[in-house]
Amino acid sequence: ELYDNIKKLPWEKFLAEDGSLAIDSAVHSDIFTHSQYVALKSKDAIVDRFREKYGKRPDVDLDFPDLRINIHIENNFCNVSFDSSGDSLHKRGYRSATNIAPINEVLAAGMLLMSGWDGQCDFLDPMCGSGTIPIEAAMIACNIPPNLNRKEFAFEKWSDWDEDLYEKIEESVLKKVRDFHFKIKGYDKAPSAVMKAKENVKNANLSDFIEIKQQSFFESEKENDGYLHMLFNPPYGERLEIDIEDFYGKIGDTLKQNYPGTHAWFIATNFDAIKSVGLRASRKIKLFNGPLEGRLLKYVLYEGSKKKSKQENN
Repeated sequence: ELYDNIKKLPWEKFLAEDGSLAIDSAVHSDIFTHSQYVALKSKDAIVDRFREKYGKRPDVDLDFPDLRINIHIENNFCNVSFDSSGDSLHKRGYRSATNIAPINEVLAAGMLLMSGWDGQCDFLDPMCGSGTIPIEAAMIACNIPPNLNRKEFAFEKWSDWDEDLYEKIEESVLKKVRDFHFKIKGYDKAPSAVMKAKENVKNANLSDFIEIKQQSFFESEKENDGYLHMLFNPPYGERLEIDIEDFYGKIGDTLKQNYPGTHAWFIATNFDAIKSVGLRASRKIKLFNGPLEGRLLKYVLYEGSKKKSKQENN
């Protein structure tokens, strides 16, 4: 029954007879005992349909197929879908250079949105690594589509791919890109990280909006007069060769002494080290950095006394 129903589908609408395919399957059913059997029978059905109609059949390419098919069976229900993306969508297309344990682009964007970043003030990532957070911040501020720099999507290989329609959609989205009138900066003390960050900023076509420079956060001061939005991903675990509690203590000291008028956000996965910051977090948001449970923490650094700042805001 699986073979017959898969074979009935009009595969030629999406795949050329000399194209390539791959099938991923997931099975949660007593009817089938192995997902590989489902993938094999489905493949047989598809290639048999092509062979009967055209006298030739598509090849199997597990790595770079023209059409990747997902088959999910739950009890006696079968769902057939196509992978329209190809490579994971978190890979935006701008990151050609990375450091150790770079932050996921989607996580960076999510943290920015959770922090309330809207592009209406200056922004700083004082430990920017390869520049992912400043780049995502600029894309949000300018309303730039996340995968604008991506070179290829899987659906571009489909037989019904309409390039003209895609270009029209792309043009309509680009019309919504807006100007940004503030500054976005990224610091890192490592020359190699600065070089990689600058390369990625250039790849993203955002050099006009982002300034990357070699600078230790612990030796820096707030450079603007107005409100500053700060968000960063401090090194953790295997990325640190120093005492982590001392490191987080320096983060707190630098924020208190050098960054008045700042809303500082950062992600932390070492809950003991958080205590060493020496500041009370006004918000704590639970999230995961890969398999690691963490917290996105917000610290409000007031301009002058806290009481005076509250009175001025009322």
